[in-house]
Amino acid sequence: MHEVQRHSMALARVETPASLEDALELLARHGDRAGIVAGGTDLLLELDRGVRPNVDTLVDLTRIPDLDRIETEGSAITLGPLVTHNDVVRSELLRIHAGPLAQACWEIGSPQLRNRATVVGNLVTASPANDTITPLRVLDAELELTSVAGTRTVALSDFHTGVRRSVLEPGEIVTRIRLRSLDTNERAVFLKLGNRRAQAISVVHLTATAALADRVVTSARLALGSVAPIIVEVDTSPLIGSILDDEAIERLARSAAKAVTPIDDIRATGAYRSASIPVMVTRAFRAIREGTGVMPPAAPVTLGVSHQAPVPAASHDASTPVEATVNGRHVTAAGATLTLLDWLRDRVGLTGTKEGCAEGECGACTVFLDGVAVMSCLVPAARAHGSAVTTIEGLANGSSLHPLQQAFIDETAVQCGFCIPGFIMSGAKLLEDKTSPTREEIEVALSGNLCRCTGYYPIAAAVDTAARRMTP
Repeated sequence: MHEVQRHSMALARVETPASLEDALELLARHGDRAGIVAGGTDLLLELDRGVRPNVDTLVDLTRIPDLDRIETEGSAITLGPLVTHNDVVRSELLRIHAGPLAQACWEIGSPQLRNRATVVGNLVTASPANDTITPLRVLDAELELTSVAGTRTVALSDFHTGVRRSVLEPGEIVTRIRLRSLDTNERAVFLKLGNRRAQAISVVHLTATAALADRVVTSARLALGSVAPIIVEVDTSPLIGSILDDEAIERLARSAAKAVTPIDDIRATGAYRSASIPVMVTRAFRAIREGTGVMPPAAPVTLGVSHQAPVPAASHDASTPVEATVNGRHVTAAGATLTLLDWLRDRVGLTGTKEGCAEGECGACTVFLDGVAVMSCLVPAARAHGSAVTTIEGLANGSSLHPLQQAFIDETAVQCGFCIPGFIMSGAKLLEDKTSPTREEIEVALSGNLCRCTGYYPIAAAVDTAARRMTP
């Protein structure tokens, strides 16, 4: 096996508690050797890269009921720790009352990643490039942190202490995010600058808000991300009492550029960020003034609707079998401490699902987990225990190809073939959700899949052809 294909996660166990109380007890028992899985899309990469060498046990929260709720609490809104980015995008409550958070979640990763990655996970990873932090900062979010010792509340502004550092203690779980609703006269916008349209980590992101009364600013907030080790809030007091005209906006934009000394990293230089900040601030406040902020579609492409599938508490080590329904067939195989991708390929023997990057960038490993498209390289194999998994091998109906598989042949969409299973899985899930997808919806559905032969036109055409053939 080539070095890049070796299983590098040194896990001893994966624990699947059935209740929050059980999860807290497990965390207390294992201390800093335990890693919490809500989405796992960051944690599994950290384990693979050796960033968390002390972690040998995963505590998977995803089977605990009611942790995926979005609710109102008086005038506030609360999010549970299993609320995914796609959950936010689909929430009418958040789209109306916390618009910039919905905008930020829509910009994160790809549909497959948004089906697993959680808002809480975005905060706990503690990277200033994580997009949801700036909207939650201007919405005055606070976090409820729970352990066996009790619960404490921390303002998000006090939560992060540096890059990948926070005040979260071993044994604690973020059990709730609480944020304010936008005021009725308050407008807000989230903007992101990335190196590509999808699957991009921010070069700069920001969230801006302003309350207006007859064009006069009565309050305003501006938070910048991916420019410093932690989020930077810019002083907007000079804007208060001013008419939100071009002169006032440009003044604030210049002030914002001077408020930080941006970082250099692999995505951009500090100089590029310095030049980008005033442009983005100007665009944001003009959008606020003109009411032109763009929200996610009312019926967004999410490639399935995530739902909890409760199972009895489980405890797996490397030899404990994972029992799942794979392509309609009951399968039992050891390898719970692997990723779902490696389990399917190396233990179940289904090699149609491909490993292209092993970090959620290329989409070649896309499968359906309980009816939802996910990147199997970023899912613990133990999560499949008691679940239904569909791979490319299970898409056809016996000897009859799925309509999209046939369309790929007819439109000559198959090139080298390596990426094709992932594209077909993403496209097939889109066609389940939308019988007549638009070109834009097709592009969103395929945005998490990379074709190294650069042949996207026939692939998109194949999805459109299949949709027309499947429409009565």
